[in-house]
Amino acid sequence: MISYRALGLVVVAAALLGDGLDPAKLLKPPVDTWPSYNGDYSGKRFSSLSQINSTNIRDLHLAWVYHADSGGGNPFGGQIKSTPLEVDGVLYFTVPDHAWAVDAITGRELWHFKWQTKGGIHIGNRGVGIYGDWLFFETPDDYLVSLNRNTGKLRWSVEIADVKQQYFATPAPLVVGNHVLVGVGGDSLDVPGYLEARDPETGNVQWRWNSEPSPGEPGSETWPDKESMSHGGGMTWMPGTYDPQLNLIYWGTGNPNPVHAGQGRKGDDLWTCSIVALNPDNGKLVWWFQPSPHDTHDWDSVQTPVIFDAEFEGKPRKLLAQAARNGYFFLLDRTNGKHLVTSPFVSLNWSKGIDARGEPIPNPAKEPKTDGTLVNPASGGATNWPPPSFDPENGLFYVSAVESYSIYYLTDTDDRPEGYGGRDSGVWSQSSLKAIDYQTGKVRWSHTFPGAGGSVSGLLTTAGKLLFSGDPSNNLIAFDPASGKILWHTTLAAQISNGPMTYERDGKQFLVVGAGDMLYAFTAPTK
Repeated sequence: MISYRALGLVVVAAALLGDGLDPAKLLKPPVDTWPSYNGDYSGKRFSSLSQINSTNIRDLHLAWVYHADSGGGNPFGGQIKSTPLEVDGVLYFTVPDHAWAVDAITGRELWHFKWQTKGGIHIGNRGVGIYGDWLFFETPDDYLVSLNRNTGKLRWSVEIADVKQQYFATPAPLVVGNHVLVGVGGDSLDVPGYLEARDPETGNVQWRWNSEPSPGEPGSETWPDKESMSHGGGMTWMPGTYDPQLNLIYWGTGNPNPVHAGQGRKGDDLWTCSIVALNPDNGKLVWWFQPSPHDTHDWDSVQTPVIFDAEFEGKPRKLLAQAARNGYFFLLDRTNGKHLVTSPFVSLNWSKGIDARGEPIPNPAKEPKTDGTLVNPASGGATNWPPPSFDPENGLFYVSAVESYSIYYLTDTDDRPEGYGGRDSGVWSQSSLKAIDYQTGKVRWSHTFPGAGGSVSGLLTTAGKLLFSGDPSNNLIAFDPASGKILWHTTLAAQISNGPMTYERDGKQFLVVGAGDMLYAFTAPTK
């Protein structure tokens, strides 16, 4: 059941946009559409489709392959890190500076748009947002671009950050009502992070939330002075989630700046490395929780804040869960941010324990030093941007995890360090897939992938009793979500580089995954 507030947004948007994307599709688990980055607003990446299931998974076969040719030149920029959106039988996806529409049944290209870039860091792009018949994506040189989703023609473009300050934009916009929510990234210069709501008709700013407070505002007491706040980082790298009943958006923020060197910003450094709840209509902060106070290890807390309603200690609760880059799993009451569970899901040595708020207490002995400090996890984290999945049918939270060690060095010992004030040198890493019991934070099962290195695969669970993931050896794998048993796998041309998604068209379920610059679609025989 949705609130009257959310219903009002749906009615208004539908009236404005006629026959475009039905906004109600964003309020329930995806079936014949996949209309947002995570499939719906919750971030669960769980599909109620079951035509592809544990009994016929061995018969899964390739339906089509599409090569997203972006012209080469950047091994990371050409990877499909976006999760395709599917609306009205068309898939929409991106790599930096490029957007495509392909037929969801045949894989035939319908249109391809290329942005004429002015520069920026082309590390990846997470995809598009859709509002009616309008499509939105961000570019490495910090523009929000709007296209007609039926033709791929440019509607408008607006600058959302200054590329000369080394901001670069990677998130998939999240559309909530008539707000297009856009985030920014950047670490090289000490610039502040923020989240903006843009008007879908014009691109104009509706509101802006800054991830550092101004002097005198709540949170400013966690910084030593105005200068450190004004350069503090806290980038909004990834799309958040939304609760239409509470009318709150949930967003993760990135590490504080200078990276690794914390001597010029003593304190917890709010609102960096935090989960924040904001009002989507005005950007006002409602509550916050900080997974990594005073981070000195480059552990962005931008991992998906997954929301779901379930029992906790015998009572129904509105919950939010995050498996964070610092190695902890957190469960919160999403109405107020109150901590319920904090538990490590990998081995770690940087924390002295948990405080009264349920936040980890950093160990000063594990901060970077000029002669090096051995820390686990490494700066790549116990997990990273690839999206997790939550299966409401068995209560397990799944995450692509990495056990790792790294030596952290402090390279700028000045009282006022700048930019990257340190670095880390990886020692060892081992990737795995972990299933976490949300009620306790304990790992129910774990599958370790052969070989060293970290897996970059996002995850998908379905009502067909399947969990889809990739591994470092270029395999697409279907697991039994209850036990972790491998049910099926196939080898692709490259390592999976996005989060798998699924949809149903013409009575057939499709499973789609990106690997490098190739998009693969699979189906199973129907009786």
